[in-house]
Amino acid sequence: MRLILHSLHTHPVKSLHGLSMRELLLCPWGPENDRRWMIVDHAGQFITQRKYPVMATLHVTVTMEGLRLSHDGQPELMVKRPAEPAHPVMVTVWKDTVQALDAGDEAAQWLSDAIGLPCRLIYMPHPEHDRRRQWQDLAFTNSFSDGFPILVTTLASLDDLNSRLAAPVPMDRFRPNLVVSGAEAWEEDRWAKIRIGGAELSLVKPCSRCVMTTVDQDTGVIPDRKEPLATLALFRKQEGGVMFGQNALVEQTGTVSVGDEVEILEMQPSSFERSGSL
Repeated sequence: MRLILHSLHTHPVKSLHGLSMRELLLCPWGPENDRRWMIVDHAGQFITQRKYPVMATLHVTVTMEGLRLSHDGQPELMVKRPAEPAHPVMVTVWKDTVQALDAGDEAAQWLSDAIGLPCRLIYMPHPEHDRRRQWQDLAFTNSFSDGFPILVTTLASLDDLNSRLAAPVPMDRFRPNLVVSGAEAWEEDRWAKIRIGGAELSLVKPCSRCVMTTVDQDTGVIPDRKEPLATLALFRKQEGGVMFGQNALVEQTGTVSVGDEVEILEMQPSSFERSGSL
C-alpha cells in the first residue's frame, strides 16, 4: 500500500491548541511557524498543559504581523511579532536557556487571565541559531518544541493503540506534525530516512510521551488520568518512557502537502527489536 501524508499540524505557541494545515514549509528547526512562541512564568520557565491543561483551549491563528489569540469568555487579541531591538529576555525550556523577545504587557495580561497564572508570551526570532541542540553525535537547531524539530506518527499505530483502549483517543492527543496513512502499525519504528514532497527527514528516535496525552485538546479536560499512557506502557515501554511516534530531523528543507506520497529512503532495525521490547 502506498504511504500518503494524511495530515499536517503545527503549534504556533508551545502547548496551546494546534492547527491543521494543507501545506507546510519544513525548515531545519521544524515547520516554519511551529513553536516559535512560548509562555513562561515569572522566572522565565516554560509552562505547558502538563500542569495547566486549560492551555489546550486557547486558540491561535498566525497572521502577517504575528498572532491572533482567542478563548471563550475573552475578547480576541492581536499580538504583533516583537521586532528587534525589542528587550531580550532569557527563558528556559527543559535544560536549554534561550534568548528570546517579550511580546508585551497586553499579551501577558490576556494569557495570565486565561490560564490563571502570571505569565508572559515570548518569541524566538532566529530559530536557525537561537537554540542549538545535540543528540548523540547529531547537532541541530530547534524551535521551542521539547526535543526535536519534527514528530512523525501513523494512523495505523494509533488504530492499534485504540484497539487496546476502552475509550479511543484522537491523534491530536500526541500533537504530531506529520501523520502518515497506508503504513502497518508501528512500521515507523523501522524508518530511517523518508522523502515527502520537497523535504527529506531522518527519523532518529522514538518519542517519549507524557501526561499531556491525557488532556482533551478541545475541552482541556482530563477524562482519564491513566490513559493512554497505562496501555502504551504495556507494549511500548523503553528506557526513557513509553513511546509513540518518531522524532525527526530535517535533512533537506522543502514544502510538504497533504496527499503527498511518503517515500522510504532507508530502513533501520526497530529500537524495540534491539531492546527486546517486542
